[in-house]
Amino acid sequence: MIKADHRPLYLQVIDRIKDDIEKKVYEEGEKLPSEFELSKILGVSRATLREALRLLEEENVVVRRHGVGTFVHSKPLFSAGIEELYSVTDMIVKANMEPGTIFLSSAVQMATDEDRKKFLKEELAEIMEIERVRTADGSPVVYCLDRIPNDLLKNHSIHETKSIFHFLEEIGHSITYAITYIEPIGYHEHVSELLECEPGSSLLLLKQMHYDQSEQPLLYSLNYFRADKFKFHVVRKRV
Repeated sequence: MIKADHRPLYLQVIDRIKDDIEKKVYEEGEKLPSEFELSKILGVSRATLREALRLLEEENVVVRRHGVGTFVHSKPLFSAGIEELYSVTDMIVKANMEPGTIFLSSAVQMATDEDRKKFLKEELAEIMEIERVRTADGSPVVYCLDRIPNDLLKNHSIHETKSIFHFLEEIGHSITYAITYIEPIGYHEHVSELLECEPGSSLLLLKQMHYDQSEQPLLYSLNYFRADKFKFHVVRKRV
């Protein structure tokens, strides 16, 4: 029960729920009791509880999934500045975890008009497409779909588990920067299942074109990150 003090009840509820999470009464990712049950446990009205949960969600302490319930927010395993360009492999290594790869497919395809436009090559004939799931300590965390002009490979074969950044460096094409677009998306019929996402979990899609120092496009990537595992931030400066 909430102990009486001079603060508003919803603030006391917030402190109690945070304390219970800290004491592992509720684990990361665990579903909280229903509003009816939790209001009875805490001895407060459901209106007071809802206000407390609303503020806890704003603080990223809990996440509410419509029609499913309220869950303790999982702290991200990986955090990086979006202005810093790392391969997925490097991000996992920086988090002191073991990177791995679940290889799904690779194939040479006929280049489309969109490919020729993206890679600034009217004569582009073929694209190598690679589909993989990247793991951290054995758990799937990122789905990667990479497209590379096949003429850049010059008969080099890409090892299924190797970082594509490192592979391109080895064959003489170093990536120096990327232009990135970020899209938050909800459930994805194909990707969410591959990444073993919980119901209602979201994904962060990074669409990236990577360039070398001469501004030649080398690699186009669609990377779907589990939003409960990755947190991106950006440093903004006043100009």
